[in-house]
Amino acid sequence: MTETPVTASFDGPRFAFGTLTALPVRVHRWDREAARGGMLNAPLVGLVVGGCAAGLGLLLLLLGAGPWLAAVATAAVPAALTRGLHLDGLADTADGLGSGKPAEDALRIMKQSDIGPFGVLTLVFVLLGQVAALARGYDDSWARGALAALVSATAARLALTLAARTGIPAARPEGLGAAVAGVVPRRWAWTVAAVVVAAAAAAGGALFGGYTAVRTAVAVIIALASAELLLRHCTRRFGGVTGDVFGGLAETAATAALVVLALG
Repeated sequence: MTETPVTASFDGPRFAFGTLTALPVRVHRWDREAARGGMLNAPLVGLVVGGCAAGLGLLLLLLGAGPWLAAVATAAVPAALTRGLHLDGLADTADGLGSGKPAEDALRIMKQSDIGPFGVLTLVFVLLGQVAALARGYDDSWARGALAALVSATAARLALTLAARTGIPAARPEGLGAAVAGVVPRRWAWTVAAVVVAAAAAAGGALFGGYTAVRTAVAVIIALASAELLLRHCTRRFGGVTGDVFGGLAETAATAALVVLALG
């Protein structure tokens, strides 16, 4: 009995969920076409991860745990669903940038298994910021906390779509960075970004009205702008992107979105 071939239409989502999460999704193709589809589907991954995070946070609120414990659980879910790869990438990127060494030496530092002082400090402050911002949302209402979890996780993966656009080179010839660097046409990347911003605004507006719609859209835009600044800096310093840089971009975007949503 022959195995039914996997339809090409599912190669992109499989690539996205298989590489960006720890979910048991088998990736059948690793070519540039599959990588392009995967990066275009990255925001969908963020929506699923954010939904799981919000779901656990809301469950704890329902059980009377309070906003801070719900916020800790919400921040922990994305780390668990990615096996901490994005946080590890953030720490490695911080160590590479903080070393002040030439690109080749900085990339070597980033490949080491241990985490240096720059990475530790960055992880501490980023996670504290994420938890504090989520607690602020949950303290206001369960819906604001859940919205923040969904928007931040989606914005984080949308930053990866934009980082994989054409014109952004890979810093190494191997690894995830090399597999996805430059695979997404610029027009497609910005179209996906526009759709996500509009969807975020619609969700915020449906829940809380026009002011929240604007603030939610601004949160996504600032998240992308923050990730873009880091992307350009890393490209100058390292000569391109790596898998670690992608992880750093995701955490930077998520944190920026959460901070904006916590204001006001």
